[in-house]
Amino acid sequence: MRAAQTAKETTVAPGFSSAVSAASTATLQNYQTNPIPQSHTRSLRRRALLVTGFLLVLQAALLAQAPKQTDSRLRARQLGIVVGNYPTGRWNAITDIPGVLVGQTTIIRGSGPLRVGEGPVRTGVTAVFPRKDIWSNGVFAATYALNGDGEMTGTHWIRDLETLNFPVMLTNTGSVGGVMDAVTEYVATKHPEHRWDYLPVVAETFDGTLNDILGRHVHYPEVAAALDSAHDGPVEEGNVGGGTGMVCFRFKCGVGTSSRQLPASDGGYKVGVLVQANFGTRDQLTIDGVPVGRELTDQVPVASNRMPLADDGKEGSVIVVIATDAPVSSVQLERIARRAGLGLARTGSTSGNSSGDLFIAFSTANVIPLRGSEKELNVRFLTTDHVEPLFRATVEATEEAVLNALTMGKTMEGVNGRVVYQLPYDRLATIMAKYGRPLRAATH
Repeated sequence: MRAAQTAKETTVAPGFSSAVSAASTATLQNYQTNPIPQSHTRSLRRRALLVTGFLLVLQAALLAQAPKQTDSRLRARQLGIVVGNYPTGRWNAITDIPGVLVGQTTIIRGSGPLRVGEGPVRTGVTAVFPRKDIWSNGVFAATYALNGDGEMTGTHWIRDLETLNFPVMLTNTGSVGGVMDAVTEYVATKHPEHRWDYLPVVAETFDGTLNDILGRHVHYPEVAAALDSAHDGPVEEGNVGGGTGMVCFRFKCGVGTSSRQLPASDGGYKVGVLVQANFGTRDQLTIDGVPVGRELTDQVPVASNRMPLADDGKEGSVIVVIATDAPVSSVQLERIARRAGLGLARTGSTSGNSSGDLFIAFSTANVIPLRGSEKELNVRFLTTDHVEPLFRATVEATEEAVLNALTMGKTMEGVNGRVVYQLPYDRLATIMAKYGRPLRAATH
């Protein structure tokens, strides 16, 4: 298996080390140009050592006090951006839905000029399990295409069967076939009870700005690693899994997730959303109603010569995975899935002509055995009048999932030395304050 690598940045304090070196050099040069009596040499050398030591201590103290420019990135709520009215679940993630698991493999390898088939590689795969035992028990599901310039395999069977019996896999456009092959091999090897239903669900967005997308670097080892590592609890966001090389609003973006908890009066159900965000033009970017993209017009993707990359004006694509523990039918789930588009709109999206905005929603409330002998199933559904709170929760969680994908994205260099920058927190704080939405957390 290829080792999944993570790009690291180093913490630097420009000028401190050079100041120490300059002070020592100046002292030695002074000795050479202004000879001193031998009797004073030892005393002056001791003083020089004391000065150098003092500067080193000062350097350490200043480094300790300086804002840390580290790998750490913050989620929207950690920055003080709170959208919507419903509270989140414990993890504020799709894994707040009991039984839902997420596994991811990140591939970061190579640098420099693009050599198709070799790299640089900036991609990966994300697996979302509706249930740990999805191989033998399905769930009600539905899909919706807000705009169809994209791919999500297996949707015809979901539409007719009304259920989902595979993990949802997210990757890049060029690797859809490879991930399908890998999931099929995985199932045939580890779950031979699937004797004929080899219709994996694989969705994609385009990461060719940073990744050797035609090299198709996601294969069985990476897919198996994502499936085998799937877990509940916190979910990694930003430059990870299928979102490793993705860009949104011309900032570095990737995977994002969020959840909402309905009050007891509305059933106490949960809704969780995970997105692979790769959409949006800069001028569209809206955060909590603030036109951030119109204010923050620089920090755009650049070529190796640091000149801005041409903007083709296309909005790009997004995959939205919605999970709920509310007892809803496939028809109700399709209605829920449609509402993801409203969450995207709150971030500024208008769903462009060449975008692939594809959504899938599932409910864990009813268990559908895949190989049962029963002729009838006893299932529970909400009445139509009680579905509306799930619509609102979906809109809110989708909006916040996109913001998390954006705020957690980290500056990345990819093919041909292209660089896509992270959203700068300090600039964001200034813009949000200008429009009466001051951030309530530290921005460094």
